[in-house]
Amino acid sequence: MRRNHKWLLGILCTTAVLLYTCKAKYPVQFPVQRDATGKILVNPHPDPGPKSPVDEIRSIYLPKGYHLQLVASEPLVSQPVAIAWDGDGRMYVAEMTTYMKNVNGTGQRSNTCRIKLLEDTNGDGVMDKITIFADSLVLPRMILPLDHGRLLVDETYSNHIYCFQDTDGDGKADTKTIYYNNPAPNTSNLEHQKSGLIWNLDNRIYVTYDPLRYTYSNNHLIADSLIQGSPPQWGLANDNYGRLFFSSAGSEVPALDFQQNLHYGTLDFKDQYTDEFNAVWPIIATPDVQGGVHRLREDSTLNHFTACNGQSIYRGDKLPLDAQGDLYICEPVGRLIRRAKVTDNQGKITLQNAYDKQEFLASSDMNFRPVNTVTGPDGCMYIVDMYHGIIQESEWTKADSYLRPQIMRLGLDKNVGRGRIFRVVYDGMKPPKVRPHMLEEPSAQLVTYLNSPNGWWRDNAQKLLVLRGDKSVVPALKAMALTSPNQLARIHALWTLNGLGEMDAATFASALKDADAQVRKTTVWIGEDFMKKNDQAIDVLSMLKDDPSADVRFQLLLTMRFVNTDKSKALIAYLIDHYSSDPVLAYSQKSYEDGIKALADQQKREAMMHELERNLVVQGAGIFKQLCATCHGADAKGIRIGGKDIPAPVLAGNIDVNAGKEKLIKILLYGLHGPIRGKTYPDVMPALGSNDNNYIASVLSYIRSDFGNKAPIIYPEDVEKIRQATKGRTESWTMDELNAAIGK
Repeated sequence: MRRNHKWLLGILCTTAVLLYTCKAKYPVQFPVQRDATGKILVNPHPDPGPKSPVDEIRSIYLPKGYHLQLVASEPLVSQPVAIAWDGDGRMYVAEMTTYMKNVNGTGQRSNTCRIKLLEDTNGDGVMDKITIFADSLVLPRMILPLDHGRLLVDETYSNHIYCFQDTDGDGKADTKTIYYNNPAPNTSNLEHQKSGLIWNLDNRIYVTYDPLRYTYSNNHLIADSLIQGSPPQWGLANDNYGRLFFSSAGSEVPALDFQQNLHYGTLDFKDQYTDEFNAVWPIIATPDVQGGVHRLREDSTLNHFTACNGQSIYRGDKLPLDAQGDLYICEPVGRLIRRAKVTDNQGKITLQNAYDKQEFLASSDMNFRPVNTVTGPDGCMYIVDMYHGIIQESEWTKADSYLRPQIMRLGLDKNVGRGRIFRVVYDGMKPPKVRPHMLEEPSAQLVTYLNSPNGWWRDNAQKLLVLRGDKSVVPALKAMALTSPNQLARIHALWTLNGLGEMDAATFASALKDADAQVRKTTVWIGEDFMKKNDQAIDVLSMLKDDPSADVRFQLLLTMRFVNTDKSKALIAYLIDHYSSDPVLAYSQKSYEDGIKALADQQKREAMMHELERNLVVQGAGIFKQLCATCHGADAKGIRIGGKDIPAPVLAGNIDVNAGKEKLIKILLYGLHGPIRGKTYPDVMPALGSNDNNYIASVLSYIRSDFGNKAPIIYPEDVEKIRQATKGRTESWTMDELNAAIGK
């Protein structure tokens, strides 16, 4: 954070070469071979060696009219995982420079990672100035710029959220303050920790995994518990209307929990996309997949999403109109990016691949590892390419794994320390060269940006206005909320008023009568906050119980969910009764009520336990919901979305769960691979033995006391006994080994 790196001059010289390259015409792509039907033929023997940035671009397929431009590459960036721009258009880059530098993951926890600040000083789209904003970090995974040199940061293995700030304007952070304080260490594998940190339309900050969302207030993040937690795993996206899109790589689910805001509980439909959506279409052989042959086609290509992450909704204005609102999902194992069409059918959201057995972007470069996508201030889409040989963490590359021999055979362990950031551009749509200067501009000017066609400008203007708390713009915001011809401007103005605490009864009532359904839905959503300060708000909201829009009626039900008054209960009952054919309303309410009942039942069981047992089960419930539910499902009945096979065994009523203690303890200490009772699953059970005995005992005790299971509690001393008896073991178990060891 405090020292100047002498290699900066060399970086700038390299940048000059990149500048020259990028000012030329787009690199010509290597020709793609197709069969008689037009399908891209797979390269069965790709060169595993790293390529230059230009040759990498040539090896990447994109639809006609689309091109990639290089924004930054090594040595400017090294193993980047996330990017974000401040209000002045400067790019922060989080680097995991210690991630999997060899097949054993040696030194991953070293505090030598960094966050860099990159700038494009001449407007050509290529970064030409670099500053080390913060260093001495442990695998930084989430970044969110606030204002004037303030950046929220979350590191791996930590539950704190810090604010790093540059107070003197030199581009280097000189203060570090805890904005959210949780001193408990996060002992989960780094692939099973938080991502996101998105400032959403509703002025709440969302993450994955943690059962929390945050509100910024006076240099602190105020946490708000989510009743059913937050889905895993890598990646979190939001659309123009504040809808969130999650993914879960552990359970091989490319998209989930986008039907309703997580604040109201989780909600998914089995048919929100079909099994065809789960199939992916690489253009090279992809043998380095932890699922093994089960996850490979005959041509050795990945057959299913497995490392889904880094998704975003494209919300800019420099790609074709039909790209706006589409969901883009990275798949780094398949070396591709999926483009999904998002459809709203009477309030139910469904996804479909935009292409037939083909991807929006696919690479024949073995080291192309897309891990993030985002809309930039110039209206283009950006891709973060870790450009790394190994993309799976060491828990899945052990000596007895399927993956390690593939990595070593291909020499993927030798590609470390690189990274690229690309910009997706389109023929005839030239990105602007003018950089934003929001941080210095007056609040009145920021209000005008709420009318921008680029979602990045709208989001950042709203965020800065709320952070400033400048009430002088309230009249302008009210006028925009009620009179702007732009639907999105009205929506942002309403949320900005709400964020400033300046929503009033007249504006609220008028916005509920807006001709646009999305504006009405937004106002109903805001109503959850407004009812807390206005007793008549619920009566005004009730007038929308027969709104012609299914989206508005659904939001009305959600807004009433936690009000808990006679009026709110009557509104919910009316909606369920009068719109019984609605595919979302009744299912959402039943899912919520079933979840509440299950929680109450579990609490009753806990109340009958002794204090030690109760403490174990309560702790285990938290671990299960954040970690185990990723693959086994929140109800322990497996993840079933898209009509595919479940990724891990059902634990509810499971014979092995209800049997003796020894087998389960051994599995959690060292992991499990291979068939289970005759069925092969696409993933392995990772070892959790790095956690203490109490951790292992608590999660097993919870699983054995819930989900219809009625087995005795497991105590820490039970775990210690098995740990000592198996001391020195390094390999995961098979069920045959475990059964033989206990005579079953």
